[in-house]
Amino acid sequence: MSGILVAGTTSDAGKSIVTTGLCRAFARRGVRVAPFKAQNMSNNSMVTAGHAGGAEIGRAQWVQALAARAEPEAAMNPVLLKPGSDRRSHVVVMGRPAGEVSARDFVDGRRHLARAAYDAFDDLSSRYDVVVAEGAGSPAEINLRSSDYVNMGLARHAGLATVVVGDIDRGGVFAAMFGTVALLEPADQALVAGFVVNKFRGDVSLLTPGLDELTSLTGRPVHGVLPWHPGLWLDSEDALDLDGRRSSPDPAVRRVAVVRLPRISNFTDVDALGLEPGLDVVFVSDPRGLSDADLVVLPGTRATIADLAWLRSRGLDRAITEHAAAGRPVLGICGGCQMLGRTIADPAGVEGEAGAEVEGLGLLELRTEFTPEKVLRLHGSAGYEIHHGRVTGEHRAGGVLGTMVHGSLEDDATRAAFLADALGVASAASFPAARERRLDLLGDLVEEHLDVDALLSLARSGAPAGLPVLPPGASR
Repeated sequence: MSGILVAGTTSDAGKSIVTTGLCRAFARRGVRVAPFKAQNMSNNSMVTAGHAGGAEIGRAQWVQALAARAEPEAAMNPVLLKPGSDRRSHVVVMGRPAGEVSARDFVDGRRHLARAAYDAFDDLSSRYDVVVAEGAGSPAEINLRSSDYVNMGLARHAGLATVVVGDIDRGGVFAAMFGTVALLEPADQALVAGFVVNKFRGDVSLLTPGLDELTSLTGRPVHGVLPWHPGLWLDSEDALDLDGRRSSPDPAVRRVAVVRLPRISNFTDVDALGLEPGLDVVFVSDPRGLSDADLVVLPGTRATIADLAWLRSRGLDRAITEHAAAGRPVLGICGGCQMLGRTIADPAGVEGEAGAEVEGLGLLELRTEFTPEKVLRLHGSAGYEIHHGRVTGEHRAGGVLGTMVHGSLEDDATRAAFLADALGVASAASFPAARERRLDLLGDLVEEHLDVDALLSLARSGAPAGLPVLPPGASR
């Protein structure tokens, strides 16, 4: 099997960035490359095409497939966990709903998920020259090692050389990298073949003494230092970076306020609005954030009824209805569209209590009824549906518009028509072109700042023999 595992010292260390960049860099060299993430925990997902119908995978793996110039498919993200509460997640296996998993099930209840993940990896590796696998969290989460199939469990299964990515912008990167290796048991350490530093700002020569000492202490090279770059914003798999998603404030532009729901999903729906120079897109969680908005967006959510209750508890329901009453536009997408309607019913208990029925905001003449069957459907080149709720009624009333289609604003013509109608603003951006420029920029940075030849060699030949085993893991 030819492949490499991109692990990280922490969540959001830069695993997705490095994985995506390597996919583009390898593809440029004529390598048939596929991305892979054994298990993704994210409410940002995408629908793939296919003769057997659409499959649901993590949004990050879908973008990584674009970087690899490969067709996105379910095997690239065989297990997707979609958090519905702090303790339970909905499970998607090979693109299809597969029940739920709870925090208590985290160790013993996931063995069948590991089997599905390993089978998917084996299948991909039989059809591609190289598989670039992205880990999750940190491989040094030793309390979870016995059931791990995403980090070193996967590496051991496939004999994958592993590189550890650390975010130097957070500080403590050398300790985090050394400690990540040192906490692993010897058989895991034998596969960790090097490091990548992410988000460095400044003169890299100042970093060199630390890199050299890390190599001396661990016996493993640093394969490069990626600089911090403002243009590297890619479709995110979680909500960690939402606070940074805004353009520069300018009184001349129109303000778009996106409600930051607790279980927000597919918030990438507004990425295309963020590219428009005439718009300032902000995420808000209180009524004051809506007070001067020209457009309010209610995004998708993994828990419509619960997030609607949260909305009301904060007075956001009144702020939204007052905004609409003043003749200003409101856009609801998927769960946000359901909230705008008259009633939301859950007879089968898809989201929680069976038989629950609540009033919506009443801005649209819609009724939502949740059913166990999930709708997965593509719409043209950009739009897609992922939902349980069946929505009937009118999707527009004056300036209030609801849609169950995610991603429609990524289509340049659709977005241009919406902005002209809702805000009288002319579109001045192309989202598909901007995404491709970002992927190329990432490929350029990886080529310039990482040792791509060495990383490709690791992917093809595996970790070198005889790597030092560091204490305290050496005694395990």
